[in-house]
Amino acid sequence: MTKTSPEAAAVSPEESARLMRLATYASITVAIILVLAKTVAWAITDSVSILATLIDSTLDSLASLINLFAVRQAVMPADREHRFGHGKAEALAGLGQSAFIAGSAGFLLLESGRRLMSPVPLESYGPGLVVMGFSIVLTLALITFQRHVVRKTNSTAIKADALHYRTDFMVNGSVILALVLAIEGWHGFDALFAIGIAIYILYSSWEIVRQSLDDLMDRELPEEEREAIKRIAMSHAEVRGLHDLRSRRSGIATFLQLHIEVADNLSLLHAHRISDEVERELQQAYPAAEIIIHVDPESIVPLEPVPEFLQNP
Repeated sequence: MTKTSPEAAAVSPEESARLMRLATYASITVAIILVLAKTVAWAITDSVSILATLIDSTLDSLASLINLFAVRQAVMPADREHRFGHGKAEALAGLGQSAFIAGSAGFLLLESGRRLMSPVPLESYGPGLVVMGFSIVLTLALITFQRHVVRKTNSTAIKADALHYRTDFMVNGSVILALVLAIEGWHGFDALFAIGIAIYILYSSWEIVRQSLDDLMDRELPEEEREAIKRIAMSHAEVRGLHDLRSRRSGIATFLQLHIEVADNLSLLHAHRISDEVERELQQAYPAAEIIIHVDPESIVPLEPVPEFLQNP
């Protein structure tokens, strides 16, 4: 599972939701502009590499539309039917996006293989180079904004969308190179680059699947974050120990559950106050987290059975 950035940990749920919505609107706008521009360029040049980027941008626009609805659902507050919130909508959208991406890669491999076996000279180069240069600039601007949003929100859906456009950025660069080589008479590179693009698209789709499954299967937070959580809890002067730490992420929300150990002779009120103080410290580090802390007298901890997977908190 990917690590939560310090910026993401410090951002409120409301600000995260606002940034995620802006990112989805920006990606849809950019995708539509790129589809229109690349359609014109492909019609003029008949380049299979430009066709590759056109297919990718078309599917990006559909994926970004899915993201828009997923993000709107994911940032909705918890309700009676969904008391842990709606964050897993992001992961479901990620799986949907991966299907789009894998499908585009399969089509592209078939088209590239056909073109490699029967090369067709490109009809025009200038419009293709202009459009691909424009695409690189526009895509770079979007990637920069998406990276900012991911740092602030750690959103799975925006990460998946950003992965599409990082792929686009590299694809557009390779297409420019293919067009330049075609000017020199090396027409076969057009199809070869398209095959390379398709392989990278397949790799990207697997990355999205892996990240989405981590969220859906409630994978633990990265070990560095778990250690940070332990340090915060153990920094309280009256906390003698910690065990049964469990963590998971659902969209922009984080869920933490842990047991702290305190002295046997404390009153229930005093122990509760310690729990509240530890919770406040953790909440400062993870404003969007839902935290459950159970307090145990330290003498009973050795007597309680602990599942093997929790024996090392």
